[in-house]
Amino acid sequence: MSSLNKHLVVDNFVAPECFQDIEILLHDEHFLLINKPSGLLSLSGKNPLNSDSVHRRLIHDFPTARMVHRLDFGTSGIMLIALNKQANTNLTKQFQLRTVLKTYVSLLGGHLIDDSGEINAPIAKDPELFPRLKICYQHGKQARTEYQVIERLQDPESTRIRYSPQTGRTHQLRIHSQYAGHPILGCDLYGTPQSHKAAGRLMLHAETLEFDHPASGERIKGQCSSPF
Repeated sequence: MSSLNKHLVVDNFVAPECFQDIEILLHDEHFLLINKPSGLLSLSGKNPLNSDSVHRRLIHDFPTARMVHRLDFGTSGIMLIALNKQANTNLTKQFQLRTVLKTYVSLLGGHLIDDSGEINAPIAKDPELFPRLKICYQHGKQARTEYQVIERLQDPESTRIRYSPQTGRTHQLRIHSQYAGHPILGCDLYGTPQSHKAAGRLMLHAETLEFDHPASGERIKGQCSSPF
């Protein structure tokens, strides 16, 4: 097998139909804050069977909608959408400068010992693991996540936690949870068969998003309560 074929990866994922609606939380002529349902792609995939997405739905009512960032397919919660080119440029820069603050609520398998802490472990791509990523101290990019335990539950034994990611790497919260020994319940990529089957969805929800208004500069904090 040639090295080219060895690393040729085909993504055969077909998203199940999502029957939940997108909720508009806040908007003006510059941006939208929405609540994305779990089980909906942020952007339509290359596979024509994966055409349904946040972007595809929004452009029917907001033709100028531009995606500033994404949430994973299984993640629900707050997303920020730009409604014009100037707002998109401004908001994208805020994400690049890491001045956009975000928190997530999640349910992890087992009980974390510490009430709060930080996970600092670099993340790297690996064609042989696609679509999974890996922790790699040699080649990975810095990834840092702060956490605060909300409560410890017994049935099943799990921990409700609030994450504050300090970087924005793909799959960061999922892979950091696995690295800490407590995978997110319902996660199909990072965890165990037991933790995957413990929930009917990925138990990860984008709870808050704080940013500067792209026109006025006013600090805005959007909030979207977790459904679990």
